[in-house]
Amino acid sequence: MYGYPILCLLLPVFIKDCFGDDLTYVSGYFSKTPQKLSKYSWYGNVRLYHFRVPEDTVLVRWLLTVTKGSGSNCGNHNITIHFRSGAPPVINPINTEFANNTAFLPAQNLSLSISSGQNITLFNVSNPAPGDWFVAAHLPKDDGRIEHKGFSSSCSYFFQPQMFVRRAVDMPILEFRSELHRTVSSPDNPAVLKVFLPEYTSELAVRISGCDTEGVNAAECPLLLTLGSATLRRSTVRTVNCTGRASCTITLRVPPWETWIRVTVESIYVNVTTDFTISANHTVGCKPKSVGLTGDFFTRVSANSSGLLGGNISVAVGNASAPGNSSLSPDVLDNACVHNQPVFREELDVVSVRFAVINGPNVTVTSVAPTLLQFSLNSFTDNKCNSWECDRFCLPDSQVTCAGTEQDADGYDLRLNVTSPQAVLRIPFPEVAMWYLTLQMVCPDNTSDCTNASATVMTSAYLSACIDDCGTYGECRLLRSYSYLYAACVCKAGWRGWSCTDNLTAQTYSRQMAAALLLTLSNLLFIPPIVVAVYRCYIVEASVYLFTMFFSTFYHACDQPGVTVLCIMDYDTLQYCDFLGSVSSIWVTILCMSRVKETFKYVSLRSEEATAAGGFQFCCFQSRWRDVTLCLFTQMLFMLGTLIIAMSMQLDRRGLWNMLGPILCAVLAMVAAWVYRGVKRRQCYPTTWKRWVFYLIPGLASAIIGLSVYVFTETDDNYYYTHSIWHVMVASSVVFLLPPRDRHQEPWGWSQKLCGYQICKNEKEELYAVT
Repeated sequence: MYGYPILCLLLPVFIKDCFGDDLTYVSGYFSKTPQKLSKYSWYGNVRLYHFRVPEDTVLVRWLLTVTKGSGSNCGNHNITIHFRSGAPPVINPINTEFANNTAFLPAQNLSLSISSGQNITLFNVSNPAPGDWFVAAHLPKDDGRIEHKGFSSSCSYFFQPQMFVRRAVDMPILEFRSELHRTVSSPDNPAVLKVFLPEYTSELAVRISGCDTEGVNAAECPLLLTLGSATLRRSTVRTVNCTGRASCTITLRVPPWETWIRVTVESIYVNVTTDFTISANHTVGCKPKSVGLTGDFFTRVSANSSGLLGGNISVAVGNASAPGNSSLSPDVLDNACVHNQPVFREELDVVSVRFAVINGPNVTVTSVAPTLLQFSLNSFTDNKCNSWECDRFCLPDSQVTCAGTEQDADGYDLRLNVTSPQAVLRIPFPEVAMWYLTLQMVCPDNTSDCTNASATVMTSAYLSACIDDCGTYGECRLLRSYSYLYAACVCKAGWRGWSCTDNLTAQTYSRQMAAALLLTLSNLLFIPPIVVAVYRCYIVEASVYLFTMFFSTFYHACDQPGVTVLCIMDYDTLQYCDFLGSVSSIWVTILCMSRVKETFKYVSLRSEEATAAGGFQFCCFQSRWRDVTLCLFTQMLFMLGTLIIAMSMQLDRRGLWNMLGPILCAVLAMVAAWVYRGVKRRQCYPTTWKRWVFYLIPGLASAIIGLSVYVFTETDDNYYYTHSIWHVMVASSVVFLLPPRDRHQEPWGWSQKLCGYQICKNEKEELYAVT
């Protein structure tokens, strides 16, 4: 909503800041709708935004807008914003521990402090890497306070990122073994080129020569040569200063394969023209031996076709020998400098992928040359969580090195030996790229002793939604940001961390059991209200209290965060019934206190005489038509109110008016009935001071105390005993607030003479009832 006026202001700036006279630049604008920020307790509280940076983009400018709502509780908070290229950012704002063998790099972040109504910040990235970019924002750590909807007035913060890009449409291509002549005049007008690197390139060299600077010595070359694109990580950009050299060269070892590399040349001086010649060369140091067009591939597949493809394949393989237990054919394990092991990819579901070695899972590893496995993570849904796993069965006194690299020299080392036969590497949110696993046998002492030695390694690699499915004390949840799907762990029972493995604040088993017992057994305090209601012939109210006690008990038994869980039904069903029973209990209690039609609330059959006469009569028809109307009105209030409460619970169970609405309506009905009786009798109702002092005031005090504890004091840490106090206080208030039975009504709702089918009986006018 703030993007369009700002766009008009920024576009002239983009048009003015040109990068050169020989390139054509175009601008692009991308915006996301504002979202409300949340305090951080797990990754689901993060607001994640996905952007796509086009190819040949030379500048990205993010416009970050934070808007603060108005209110007395709006303090000064720092909003943390994270940036990452290729995958969602891996963050750890509350300093929790990651699972063992987890490798990650913290994302670039900045902190915005907002004291007024709005904060606008610009964040620039020059020569950004093309592809997926992610922006994540959140408020500080959650304090654990449980805020009930409608009762809290917390301040709202809204965050909106907008991305402006400047892209070159005709960027020159630097070809190998050819020279290009370029001119730069200032740091604001660099020369931008790109070079494509084929597969198995071991080294890239870019050379600048023939520098000719206006008014400067010929030996001076005031240029900065930069190789690579910015991803806000280390080791992604190489820069060399050519000052004082007639020519300079920058070398990139083990460069990324099958991709474009950005080359940028900038002048150190302002308004000084420098002419130069630039060239590039690459070295292909090692390639695997060719396996032919079809023969070797179909030989391997046919050897294990039933397990791999689930069918039979008939292939003419000629004189080729089918491989045995080894996954590499004998003709491949020769003097080649690298052995390429084919891998197939199997998609299990939306966010799960399994990689398996063809004719594997065993891989033969030698000390002569490394074995290379390639894992393609170029799909849009691949930047989730994954784990690399290496198991080995190798010769004694030997060592196997597993190195998983993301197309550059900065990889992850894994070592296997006799004492450590297994190694695991977990990478949360891996970047979308081609990943490589290199296996090689290393002889620790004398290399001549193991020239012909080999080892067998069992490998497995897979992508999963969450690491180890979040363990015992976590739940893996699938999240969505617009059309982008990702997953994260939500921890319980005090466990924390990316995969719920940090037990610093974990609850013990005794603590979990105590919480479960308190929250469930405290509902047994509803037994006294049930007994009192039945004793006073309030059968409908007693049924509602019994319903509430039953479902509240088993809802809290199912709602436990740890291992002390018991669910007799679906969780959503138990929660719905608990909320419905709680509000319905309040509704029927206040209606019962109003005594709109106490004596005609229940329908019964009449006496033996009516039965003997061949007919029957309802209790509600014992009096005049006014009593009939009151009886029907009472039944309508009970039924209609319960149906409306059931509907509102389905719409929004935690809404303020779901509880407040029925309470207000019932209170209005009670006040109207009491005022009517007071005016009719010309005295206060209830008439006795004992009823006020010993029943109504204690009951109201218990209800108010319970409601205050429920609304204002509950947190994640004290929930188990504060909510139990709520159960106790509400149940106690019902005992005090239920009106007494009619003096002429027998206890437990039975008459002394059991005749016919009579359920309730009232032969006296309400005027004589002592209330």
